[in-house]
Amino acid sequence: MDELVKQVVERTGISEAQARTAVDTVVGFLKQRLPEPLGGQLDSLLAGGAGIAGDLAGKAGDMLGGMFGSKSE
Repeated sequence: MDELVKQVVERTGISEAQARTAVDTVVGFLKQRLPEPLGGQLDSLLAGGAGIAGDLAGKAGDMLGGMFGSKSE
């Protein structure tokens, strides 16, 4: 999860504490909404390594950028 927090800090410019709060909030939301087996896999994914978390953060950033009009196509 630390890598995901780092990616959020780099992409948004917010503090590490703010990024950690945001990541914890999103992860908690997803775990509540996903079926139980997937919620557990989410924990494994986030604990699994920098490459996966970085890819996840990049895709999430691209999606959010597109939603808010900052992504140029």
